[in-house]
Amino acid sequence: MTGKLLGRSINRLEDERFVRGRGRYVADLPARNALHGIVVRSTHAHARIKGVDADAARRMPGVAAVYTGVDLAADNIGPLPCGVSNIAMAKPLVVPPCHALARDAVRYVGEPVAFVVAESAEAARDAAEAVVVDYEALTPVVAIADAVRPQSPAIWPEAAGNIAFVYDRGEMAQVEAAIRGAAHVVECELVNNRVVAASLETRGALGEYDAASGRLHLTASAAGAHGIRDLLAASVFRIPREQLRVSIPDVGGGFGMKNVLYPEWVLVLWAARRLKRPVQWIGERNEEFTGSVHGRDSLVRARLALDKDGKFLALEAHVLADMGAYVSTVAPVVPTMAMGSAMGGVYDIPLIAFQTSGVFTNTTPVDAYRGAGKPEANYLIERCIDMAAAQLGMDALRLRRKNIVRRFPHRSAMGLSIEQGSFGHAIDLAIRAADGLKARQRESRQRGRLRGIGYACFLETARGQPNEVAELQVTEEGHIDIKVGTHSNGQGHETTYAQIAADALGLPIELFVFRQGDTDDLDSGGGHGGARSMHQGGTAVLMAAEGLIDNARRLAARLLQTSAEAVAYEAGMLRVAATGQEISLEEVALISREAPEDDVAPGLAHKATHICDQYTFPNGCHVAEVEIDPETGEVRLDRYVIFDDFGRLLDPRLTLSQVHGGVVQGIGQALFEEARYEAETGQVLSGSLMDYALPRADDIPAFEGDLTQDFPSRANRLGVKGSGQAGAIASPATVMNAVMNALAPLGVTHLDMPATPSRVWEAIGAARG
Repeated sequence: MTGKLLGRSINRLEDERFVRGRGRYVADLPARNALHGIVVRSTHAHARIKGVDADAARRMPGVAAVYTGVDLAADNIGPLPCGVSNIAMAKPLVVPPCHALARDAVRYVGEPVAFVVAESAEAARDAAEAVVVDYEALTPVVAIADAVRPQSPAIWPEAAGNIAFVYDRGEMAQVEAAIRGAAHVVECELVNNRVVAASLETRGALGEYDAASGRLHLTASAAGAHGIRDLLAASVFRIPREQLRVSIPDVGGGFGMKNVLYPEWVLVLWAARRLKRPVQWIGERNEEFTGSVHGRDSLVRARLALDKDGKFLALEAHVLADMGAYVSTVAPVVPTMAMGSAMGGVYDIPLIAFQTSGVFTNTTPVDAYRGAGKPEANYLIERCIDMAAAQLGMDALRLRRKNIVRRFPHRSAMGLSIEQGSFGHAIDLAIRAADGLKARQRESRQRGRLRGIGYACFLETARGQPNEVAELQVTEEGHIDIKVGTHSNGQGHETTYAQIAADALGLPIELFVFRQGDTDDLDSGGGHGGARSMHQGGTAVLMAAEGLIDNARRLAARLLQTSAEAVAYEAGMLRVAATGQEISLEEVALISREAPEDDVAPGLAHKATHICDQYTFPNGCHVAEVEIDPETGEVRLDRYVIFDDFGRLLDPRLTLSQVHGGVVQGIGQALFEEARYEAETGQVLSGSLMDYALPRADDIPAFEGDLTQDFPSRANRLGVKGSGQAGAIASPATVMNAVMNALAPLGVTHLDMPATPSRVWEAIGAARG
């Protein structure tokens, strides 16, 4: 395929091998002589471990070893670290030790207690059932509001009041003064429900140890190989990072959940080193509901101040954010810096202040989940605006339009400079999308249904970890390797990075081979997260392609006995206009291997680092229409319309696929999904796909709308704005605003996510008295 590729929707390069079953996932990897591990997990939410009897398990056929926390302690294996240390906290962050296997106590159902290693997964599973753990049950605390009550049991003695940290941002005194003087003040209390990522591929890992070199190798269904390597090497195994290789093959979904460090990564590596054999662990679906980090889970009290004309004056929020039983890898960032960056959305709010308290509970740890703080911030402001519109008797969409940012660059109350945009354009399109609503509402009433419409704008602050690395190199076979420090969990990087490189080099896209997720390929990289891959990694690929061309021109100049300035590159050929001499890129690359030059690497390889700490600002306005059956409480999503700005679209269809996926996940949170615990025991009530509802295809309407390219980002040379998280940021508030609009005639004024039939039915009954 030739011609300019950027801006075109092409078939994904990776899809053929996926649909033909040639994907290369952790469970598919050949592992000669590998042992298989099974994790014995706690059945208690809070208990002391009085003893672990593994003697019978160790005697069972095929069992190589059964390990407990005592074994790891004896080998000086460190706890899993929190990867965050640069947040200025009002109350310092408490990071209790999180060992790969619990030692003296367990603090959530599903916490690893023992690791059984055997010749087969079946033998390991049988032996795991023979491990007997003697527990002394303690009182668990599973709800955020309960955990901060003075009489609640302490989960960690070093965390007074079960508070992990307190974070302040903004001038609270000024905000409170503005609220006192405001003509209108809207108060709201909102729950952002806990969810499970439920990726199509469960987590899995293979640990290997090379006795000759003493080097460890982790292959995992993960994301962010370099970050995982650095934390494992420095804090857990306490070895030079060169002694640990982390590689990540194809990954079947992650959504942030696979970006973090897990006990199983430690266990397979440590067991492989002890037993001198590879050790594989593949997570089962049910254990992923307790063993993988959860997302969201916060309780927010907010006040929005308005003047007599409906102009926003100030926003105040107090957030209780559940950390679960431990502080996971990047968990403290989510309800603090990440949430704060997006607080206030697309609106011109002069004063904003919020305080977040991280709270320990006897539940699975919580960490980043698609959007990571931005959906929580957006849900807060967009629900508050609908409540304000109802309280003031104003049209919700026109109230939004009255308060959007209009002048750019705009410095938000949180200190971010928003480069440009036309937020009003998306709202205008949303207004037009509502045409015919009254007729649709009449038709719904005739069938005994309630129809509601909801709107929500969004502003994402997309960047993730600053900076990114990429390298391009011509191989001996004449292909061009693209190595990038990001990681795809299904986003289509293999296609889009090749589009960027193919356009830069003027070569057919079939020549490019994408490589990712291996610390032996690149010595650094930021992984994915924060909708950063094209903004950071795409620009690095462009720079690497340009560097490869420069290398080729320098070497070609020597071969053609001219200056590098006299050599022009176009579509795989290097030419000297004055003499007509030319040589192909493939020939120059071959010579670079046969006769290396000090300033030209073999294969003309060039590694580029894109240094950038700037955000991009994806934004838009979404519209939803729902129908509700008042007799059963069933909510049916009938329409969903998307008007978004992602700057320049490198591949429009890929961008839409990212947006659609995010929207569906947000719809899931709004209508279906909730990770629930029994209050008295801390047992998981939604521990399988039988109990945890995910949206199905017939729950989702055909999406409508449009993406504008009128406002390319100035934060990177490609003009792109991150699209991977936007749908999940906008859709929860959009859908819930539609639900509340439908229920308003019945007198229902509040409902928390998810709007399940039972919850809606109970709200209708309560309103009717």
